Amino acid sequence: MLNQISQRRAAVQARTFQPDIHHCNRLRRTHAVATEAPVASTSASIVEAPSFRANLDFKFIKENVELVATNCKNRFSSADPRLVAALYDEFVALKTQADSLRAERNENSNAMKGKLDVDKRAVLIARGQELKDQLAAEEERLTRVEAALQREGQRVPNLTHPDVPLGGEEAAAVLREVGAQRLFSFTPKDHVTLAEALDMVDFESAAEVSGQKFYYLRNAGALLELALVNYAFNKVVSRGFTPIMTPDLVKASVLEKCGFQPRGAGTQIYAVEGSQLCLTGTAEVPLGGIYMDRILTEDQLPIRMAAFGHCFRTEAGAAGMAGKGLYRVHQFSKVEMFVLSTPAQSEALHQELIDIEAEMFEELGLHFKVLDMPSGDLGAPAYRKFDVEAWMPGLHRYGEISSASNCTDYQSRRLNIRYRPAGGKDAGGADAVATVSAGGKKAGKKASGGGSGGKTEFVHTLNATACAVPRMIVAILENFQQDDGSVMVPLPLRPYLGGIEVIHPPAAARKG
Repeated sequence: MLNQISQRRAAVQARTFQPDIHHCNRLRRTHAVATEAPVASTSASIVEAPSFRANLDFKFIKENVELVATNCKNRFSSADPRLVAALYDEFVALKTQADSLRAERNENSNAMKGKLDVDKRAVLIARGQELKDQLAAEEERLTRVEAALQREGQRVPNLTHPDVPLGGEEAAAVLREVGAQRLFSFTPKDHVTLAEALDMVDFESAAEVSGQKFYYLRNAGALLELALVNYAFNKVVSRGFTPIMTPDLVKASVLEKCGFQPRGAGTQIYAVEGSQLCLTGTAEVPLGGIYMDRILTEDQLPIRMAAFGHCFRTEAGAAGMAGKGLYRVHQFSKVEMFVLSTPAQSEALHQELIDIEAEMFEELGLHFKVLDMPSGDLGAPAYRKFDVEAWMPGLHRYGEISSASNCTDYQSRRLNIRYRPAGGKDAGGADAVATVSAGGKKAGKKASGGGSGGKTEFVHTLNATACAVPRMIVAILENFQQDDGSVMVPLPLRPYLGGIEVIHPPAAARKG
């Protein structure tokens, strides 16, 4: 069987597809299901054990292998659900065999408790040693197979909402369009030209101090960041979100449980050498970790949180005009919304998140589109994702300024965040969303008000960007520029800028 699985994994790795926005290498290939032991010759001897155990529903994958395989293909995923199903069969067979040996060993031990003649006791002792050795070998094989099962299972992406368009980025569907492209009576400048002329940004000094794709915000630039953050926070807090300031460093294991890859080629994560800590790329990660290994009660849900955080990204592979100036940088500030919900609540909450984003951008006077992102553009955790792209006249294109994702129980199965339904009723409900990441029996520590008794279910998680500061600055500068090089401040931001209506160059435009 080792040869079969090794050949199949080689065949999978030989087929590469385009990476999605989370920079996952996309590969996929089917395999012939092996039916014979020896169990020791599984891919467990090939794959390193994952850093954590996820509560995945391997039985669901086995019983719906064609559905899951088609989903992987549609998402350009390298995951191999048929291999997962085969490993699950091996795991079940090995566990059954180990349980049988354990039971026989116990019976043998009990048989030696009475008064026995020397010969009979010697036979039982010999058999006991034999069973002990067999069980040790079986448990070792079981450990290796479970490691392989976890490794392959964790590569399987979430299922996909039936309304999601199939295909790559070009298949994105426009759900809504607000406003229209502004007609200029002059040739619009890009945000880099505007910001440098207004002494709002300093790329040159940042390059000397930190490197390319870093920046200093100065004068009105610094004030504009604070204005955007405060405006966004006031908006989301008014909608029932709890404001939180999060750590910028998180454990690599928490990043992995949220669906990010902190190590390896092409990672977007900065890892701290000699440590398990990483700089987080989004406040979604520390927010998700708050309730890790906890059980909530249904009446605590939904939990709405909003965090201000600094985001750090390597931007591996990013180059060209698409990354000019502030559009694609290594460090930026962001206000992130994160929600925990029941399965029955998550779809409506996803709509609520995108509505909040659209309301903000419309108030700011931006022209933008809301897109339903296609299957091939979804990161592994997302069941469905909406993107918001604003018109950026200086860059002559639309650019992403926000997104909102429903991750159903993909993250909570890994973070082990559960809730106990009220009255012990079925947590799914008529409108519940089915996902591929289900199962798991172990419950974590109980959260405040966790209740007792009854079956627990995994929560759904959702995340959305309220304000990614640099992209918002790009959109504001390019859309509200005037022919004299000044920039009009959108009305909602003026109270946060001390009443400033127009950004002009400082009286003494100098560094220092």
